[in-house]
Parts: sequence; structure tokens; C-alpha cells
Amino acid sequence: MDRAEIDAQGNGRLFYGQGAVAYSRQIEGQPNVFLLEVVIELERDTQKSPAAGQFYLIRSHKSAVEFDRPISVYHAEEGRDEKTGKRQLRLQFLILKKGRGTEELCAMASGEELDLIGPLGNAFYVSRDYARQPSDRPEICIAGGGIGMAPVANLAASLPAKSYDFYASFKSGSYGLEHVQAAKLTVTTDDGSEGVHGMLSAALTAEKIREAGYKVIYACGPNPMLAYIQRIAKEAGIKCYLSMENRMLCGLGACLGCTIATANGNLRVCKDGPVFDGDILSFEQPSAPRRSPLPEGQEPDLGVDIAGVHFQNPVIAASGTFGFGQNYRGLFDVSKIGGISLKGSTLEARPGNSGVRIVEEAGGNINSIGLQNPGIPHVIQYELPEAMKLVPAVIIANLAGGSIDSYVEAARLLDKTAVPMIELNISCPNVSGGGMAWGTDPELAASVVSAVKAASSKPLMVKLSPNAPDIVAVAMACVKAGADALSLVNTIQAVAIDIEKGKPVFDRIRAGFCGPAIKPIALRMVYDVVEAMNRLPEAERVPVVGIGGIAKWQDAVEFIMAGAHAVQVGSAKFNNPAVMMEILDGLRAFMKSHGYASLAEMRGIAQVS
Repeated sequence: MDRAEIDAQGNGRLFYGQGAVAYSRQIEGQPNVFLLEVVIELERDTQKSPAAGQFYLIRSHKSAVEFDRPISVYHAEEGRDEKTGKRQLRLQFLILKKGRGTEELCAMASGEELDLIGPLGNAFYVSRDYARQPSDRPEICIAGGGIGMAPVANLAASLPAKSYDFYASFKSGSYGLEHVQAAKLTVTTDDGSEGVHGMLSAALTAEKIREAGYKVIYACGPNPMLAYIQRIAKEAGIKCYLSMENRMLCGLGACLGCTIATANGNLRVCKDGPVFDGDILSFEQPSAPRRSPLPEGQEPDLGVDIAGVHFQNPVIAASGTFGFGQNYRGLFDVSKIGGISLKGSTLEARPGNSGVRIVEEAGGNINSIGLQNPGIPHVIQYELPEAMKLVPAVIIANLAGGSIDSYVEAARLLDKTAVPMIELNISCPNVSGGGMAWGTDPELAASVVSAVKAASSKPLMVKLSPNAPDIVAVAMACVKAGADALSLVNTIQAVAIDIEKGKPVFDRIRAGFCGPAIKPIALRMVYDVVEAMNRLPEAERVPVVGIGGIAKWQDAVEFIMAGAHAVQVGSAKFNNPAVMMEILDGLRAFMKSHGYASLAEMRGIAQVS
């Protein structure tokens, strides 16, 4: 904490604690914009009130997200609590609902607790050189775009009425102007629903700046708008001060995660900003224009072929999370997903692991099931026939084993069935006698793949372990040994400790960690394997199926853009049984809005080598 943030008694001047939500309500006509009001009580008179342009890090006290969200103050009023006499702040935030954190904030009810840290960052500074009294020709120009209206509307409210002109730019309609008392208020909308039809450039140009006699511009909004203001201010020969945003962790300037490149080097948005002198900012030009949507009425083709097997869509239920296909039938039509990888099964029946089997962790769970299953002969006689009724979903038999002989014998039995594909599990971390060991060594992996391939004519997809020292080497060895496709990754080895007993929670000590927390790791491994695959002659390449922490449609898009042909969804179904259908709907909508007629048009576009 800077010296400026400490009072004479050595106490921090920032607020860190909880506030009570007064309300969170949707702005009329704006389905994704909400006004959140919260009341906080300051412990000391030396604690700061927010100035225009500053922000708070905020999060629901019961939040499921890891980090606070930086939200600019839209309006603030200070008073005294009638009972305690302590200073009280009533803060308002305009929030754009666009992710889990903001969704939680928008859904908060009156009386719920909100965590806050702030006020943070610098504020808009208005020089005494500029006229600050009502005028027919104000020298101050303020511009806001979309949700960026919040800090500049707060700035406007801090200035004398009619001492500035205000330009407000929206996609449709308008909001956040209740406290704006401009000499001249100009609204622009992309759809022409209010004010001037068009973007900000339809109302504010360098020529109009010179004609109006503005001496300075203060602005906040999307980067293209700010880049435009920077350019026209320079053309008009005046200063501009722009409020920037970036992803943040600490918000206090310590982690250096929110820096932006400027003419003065890398500067922190949270501490050196968010308000910057426009002269030092550098805005990246878009690398490519946004893709046009598919023509009206055209639906994207979600079908995909993997090792000669056609899937109606790329969303597959991961093995170990969907039983043998029947468990979720009462919740949704499971035949509508692309495929189902059945419960991992071995030649002989297994009782699974003893002791605790599940531990919940932030971002996922650690599990030690131990491949409990009735054995391949039982599966073939009882479970597989019922699963095969779930067409057109593709049924995949997941085959595990403790020895090459057991793998081979089970594969021979499966070869006599109608199951269209085998997923060879050489990556389970929760069993003895083979399990993960097969998938961590390229030579061992190749030996079991080649043996199973010789024993069965079924297309063979090999499931890889993230615990391999070199997963790319294992992947390439499996391809060379005859794998028709690869799926990755299985769970990551983890440990949990019972602090009351002072011993490991799991009888086997180590277990498998899965869930959203592993998604970036799994995505990196898929990216690496596809990157290596692309170096092979085209005839030698095999499809890759991505697994690991996929919990929403955006995750699926990432894996496909990394090069995956399809994705498997696992533990996300435990807290949202409909997640696979939601992923399908989101993927379809994304492809339509971004002009992807087929998965092939999107697959691997993020590969840069």
C-alpha cells in the first residue's frame, strides 16, 4: 500500500470488507445491463470516498468465482448511519452481465453481502484552466460508450451543471444518464433507436471539436472508440484522458497482471490508471474483421467423422461420468448428444477402491473410484445392448486393463459386438496393475496399442494421461502403433490430507483431480499434440478429442479452435445435468453468429505454427 493510502495513525484508507446490497435491477430496455446499489459503513473518518474514475473490486460474498471483478463507480453518496453515527457510503455500479462473476452480481438480492475493496486507481483530473461554470460554449467534452458510461457519468455528476458537453454512444437505447446535466447532450445508437443513427463518429469529429472550442476530452468505452477519440483529439490539437480496463487480480498494483503497453513503458491499469493521458496510449489494430453471420435460415453442420465413425455433433459424454448411458435418461434426451463413452471396464469385474472416493476442491473434485465395473463379459451381455438403443448417439466402449493379455482378450470380446468404437484407457491414475503406467511411457503405450489393434478391427481411440512426462511423445508413439484417434486428457494426479487425522484422505494416497480447474492444462496438452500431429504427413494424422474441465460452450469452442475434432464432457454434468445440451446450443449459436458453416472451418484456427 502506498504512503498516500495510509493515515497518520498507520491505518489503511481503503475499504476492505462487506457491504449490504440495496438492490440489483435490470436497466429497462437493456437485458444485460444492471444497476447494483450497495451500502458500506466506513470504520474511520480517514477512509476515502471514491472520486470520479475510480473503481472497486467487488464480488458476491457467496461467489463461486475465484477473483473479484473491477467495476467503476457510477454514482456515490456519503452520509452518516442514524444509529452508529459512522460514515456511510451508498455506491452504485453499472454492470454488464457477460460472465459468471457479473452474472452473480446481477442476480444479487436485497440484503445479501457483497465483498468490496476500494476505492482503487486514479481519478479523472479536471484542471482549473478549463471553464467549470455553466457556459454556452463549454471547454470540456465528455464521451462514454456502452458500459463505459459509468465512470464518465460519475465525472459529469461531479462538475457544475452545463459546464461540459456530453456524448453518449450505445448499440441500442440509452442508460446511465440520470446524473448528467450537460450544456449539450448528444446520444448516438448503432441501430438508430435513439438520437443520432451511427457510432460516436457520426456526432463527434476533429472538425466538430475545433468548431465547439473544446480544450479537453474525457472518455471511457470500448477500445475502438477510445482509439478514435485519441486520433481526433490529436487532429484537433487538444488533450484527451482515457479510462482503460484490463483483467485484474490484486487491484493494488502488486501482481503486475493488468499492465498495458504505453509510450512510458508497461503501466498498471489498477494503479497507474485506469485514467491515462491519451498521448501515451497505444491501441492495437484488429488483426482481422469480425466474421459475418451465416445467411438467414442456414444452420451450421455440427457433424464430425472420427476414425471413420460419424457423430451427429462433437459433444460426447466422458467415460466414468455417464455410467452405461442410462443414468441421465430421465433428465434429457441423451440420444441427442454426439456420443457416449461408457464406464471404463476391465476383462474381470472390479470392486473399485476402498475408503473415501470423492473430495470436493475449488474448481473441481479429486476422485478415487478405482474402475469399479462388472467386467467386460457382463457389460457385453447386459449393459451394452441397452446402451446401443441410444442411437444416433455413438456408443464407445471404454476398455481398461492391468496387463496386455487382459486388454487383448477384452478387445477380442468387444470385436464381436456391434459397438462402433473402442476407447483404450491407458491413463487411469486410480488403479494398480497397469492403469496410468501404460500411458506415461511411450514404449509401454505403443506395446498395448499395437496388441489391442491386432486383436480388434474396431476403430481404436486411445485415452492419454496428463501425468506423462512428455504427452506428445506418448501420443506420437500411439499413432505410430496404430491408434485411429486420441482422446486427452484423463485426470491429474492429486493428494488430499485429512487435517484432523493427519493422514491422506484416500486409501491409495494419490487420486485423480478433474473439473474446470484443469481446463487450461488440458487445452495446452491438446494444443501441443495437435501441433505435433500437424507436422506429420497428412495421411498419418489422426483425430484428437479434447477432454478436461469442459463446462460451457466457450470451452468447447476453445478446444475445437485448438484442433480437437470433438470434446468429451465429464464432471460438469454433476452440477448441471443439462450442460451438454447447453454446450450444443451455445456452439450452434456461436457458429451461426460467426459464420462457421461447419466444424472444419473452425477447427485448428488457433494453431499458429
